[in-house]
Amino acid sequence: MKNEYDFSAGKRGKFYQPSTQLNLPVYLDADILDYLSQKAKARGVEVNEMVNDLLRKKIDLIDGNK
Repeated sequence: MKNEYDFSAGKRGKFYQPSTQLNLPVYLDADILDYLSQKAKARGVEVNEMVNDLLRKKIDLIDGNK
């Protein structure tokens, strides 16, 4: 590496895109993933769809909506 770099011609925000949405990974414990995978397969849905549905129901319970 150089001791110094010249950024005088650099442009701030050149690659910034305000509409970009990042999807952060969620890591499940192996036993939870196995359980949900089996249930999702039995229902014919993807695991992420099942997890989202479960989380929405939990959020509704927490917020007292249902």
